[in-house]
Order: sequence, then structure tokens, then C-alpha cells
Amino acid sequence: MKGLSIFAVILSLVLFAAQIWAAEFKLSIPLPLTGSEVKFGEIQKRSYEIAAEEINAKGGINGKRLVLRFEDSQAKPEAARAIVEKIIGNKQPIIVGEYTSSCAKAVAAIAEEHKTPYLVVASAADEITQKHYKYVFRQNATSAHYADAVISFMTEVVKPRTMAIIYESTNFGTSAAEDMEKQAKKLRIKVLVKEKYEKGTVDFKPILWKVKAAHPDIIYMVSYVMDASLLMKQIKDLRIDAKLYAGGAAGFTIPEFINNAKDAAEYVITATLWFHQLNYPGAHEFASKYKTRYGAYPSYHGASAYAALFIVKHALETAKSWNPEDIRAALKAINTTTAFGPVKFEDKDGYQNQNFHETFALQVQKGTYELIWPPKYANKKYIYPIPTWADRR
Repeated sequence: MKGLSIFAVILSLVLFAAQIWAAEFKLSIPLPLTGSEVKFGEIQKRSYEIAAEEINAKGGINGKRLVLRFEDSQAKPEAARAIVEKIIGNKQPIIVGEYTSSCAKAVAAIAEEHKTPYLVVASAADEITQKHYKYVFRQNATSAHYADAVISFMTEVVKPRTMAIIYESTNFGTSAAEDMEKQAKKLRIKVLVKEKYEKGTVDFKPILWKVKAAHPDIIYMVSYVMDASLLMKQIKDLRIDAKLYAGGAAGFTIPEFINNAKDAAEYVITATLWFHQLNYPGAHEFASKYKTRYGAYPSYHGASAYAALFIVKHALETAKSWNPEDIRAALKAINTTTAFGPVKFEDKDGYQNQNFHETFALQVQKGTYELIWPPKYANKKYIYPIPTWADRR
């Protein structure tokens, strides 16, 4: 009898554990947690975790506790592809995540092949949502629209005639540079210098000497964080004066840029997809929570990751079932506003399942980011004209 009682207790514990297991929804997310893009992966990971906590505090997803698992892709497409193949093999009904465009392109191809919905969170290369994929949805803006607010500021305030474009030779960097070149042509801004560089470059002076000789009105750069910092420090060292130094988001938008570039970052303007002072529902609360935990406000990469889990929750809870077609239909029907801004997946302008939302421009003023454009959203007046290097103290 004693043995039977022990067996009954063990059996009940096993059954209880099985019930808890069944009440969990496990979501594996591929991210660069080591390697050159680790900073962006870290921002996103922290933001996913905050979102999961909030979702679980309100009952989870369809009553299931959301359990996150992060897989390190190292910003390598082949690693991202292998991770997602494993995730799909484990019957996860939706994919979310990645950072670099090259990784997102690899994931998108696999997701489409296996008819598994994929929510792109921060990868910008235009072609990701230009391939007529049915199962690939993108929440963030494309490269072609990252600089919309910067271009508006340039045309309305700076009114330049010439430009130099410097960019990293990644999918994102190349796409963003090509889009800016097209915009410059439309606006009759002559591109005097267009130079790409390889990841890991530390000496930009051969490129910058060409820029200095050309005397462009605007120097536009598409770079990740260490490159962005080094570019501005070396522009300062060479005393290359321009009417405007502008970044195409990415490395120009996170605190490490200002921390590393120091006074060389002052007056730099950058494109961004989000800012913590925007009046989107839940944006202030998320930003404050993130800053309390980690000492700085999140960049748009974090805000998009945070919002993405609420989009996943919305899709899974409104889908007729958790089969791929029903989840895809639920994503297609979404029309909501998140802490990241409005989310609605549309087919237009050559894109499929693409969210189109407003973008913004920040300026570094007194060592901090300020939202300066469009004017209706600005929390600080822009500083322009900017002083020459010789006139700065």
C-alpha cells in the first residue's frame, strides 16, 4: 500500500508537470548574441523579455505562458538558416526575429519554402518583401523609407546641391545607399562621392580624403555602431566641414555611437524608426522600464522587438487555428497601433506584407539624442547651421 501511495504521488506530479508543459507556448528567436552585431541582438533580446513578462502577467497567449528561447545566429546567414530549419522542424507555428538583412533573407526563404509565417522585426533590405512571398511579413520600414524624415529635413532646411555617400557593403548598407542615391537624383542633388567599405574597416581616411577634396554639402553614412563612431572621429580629425552629417539609422541611433564618438557626434542627424518620446500607446512605459533596467533608452530595434511579441500574440489569438494558413490570414488582417507605432501589412509599391509607417530624424545635441523632425513630433528645435570644426569648442 505504501508503495502504491508513493507511485500515486509520483504519477500525480508527472501529470501536473505535463499540464504545466502543455500550458506553455515556447518561442525560439534567432538573434546575433555574439559577433559583430551583438549590441543590436542584446537590445532586441532585452526588449523581447520585457514584452514576454508583460504578456505573461496578463494571462499569456490563449492562456499559455510564453516561454522565450534565444538562438545565437552570430549575424551569419548560414547559422540563421540552420536555426530556423530546426525551429520549423520542432513545429513552432510562427517565426520572429533576426537583425541583419542577410540573415533575414535566409530565414525568409526557409519560412516561405516551409509555409511558416515569419515576422521580420528589424531587417531593412527592400527585397525581403519584394519577392512575392506569402508567408513573410515585415513590421519595420524598408531601406527605401528609412531616410524619409532626413530627406524631408534636407530639402526643407538644408537645401543641398551636393552629397557624398559612404556605406558598409552589407545588404542593408548597399540597399540604403542605393535608395539615397535615387532620392538625390530626384531632388537634383549631385552625388560627388559614393564609396563602400568592408566590415571591420578601421582606417577610413583614404575614403575621407576623397570626400574632403569634393567639398559636398552633405555627408550621408550607412554604418553599424563602431564604423559610425570611427567615421565621425576621423571626419573631425581631418576637419572635413559639411553643411550636414547624416546617418542612415543603424549604428548612428544607439548610445554607443555617442559614447564612442564623443564630441565628434555633436550635431549629427540620423534617421530612426522610433523614439522613446513618441506618443504611441505603451511607448513611454516600455522605454522607462528598459532605461530603469539597463541605464539607457532603447533604440528603434528594441521598440520593434517589444511590439513584435504583441503582434504575435494578436495573430495567434485571432487565428482560427494555429495552422500556417490561419496564422497568415490573421497577420494579414492586423490593423493596430503598438508601442512601435501603427502596424498594418499591405501589398503596394512593389512590396508584399509590408508595414508602412512614418520615420523620424534625431539630432545629437549636448551629447544626447533629440527628436527634431518632422516638426509636429519634435521635442527639441533642430540646430542648423552647424559650426565648422574650427569654430567648435
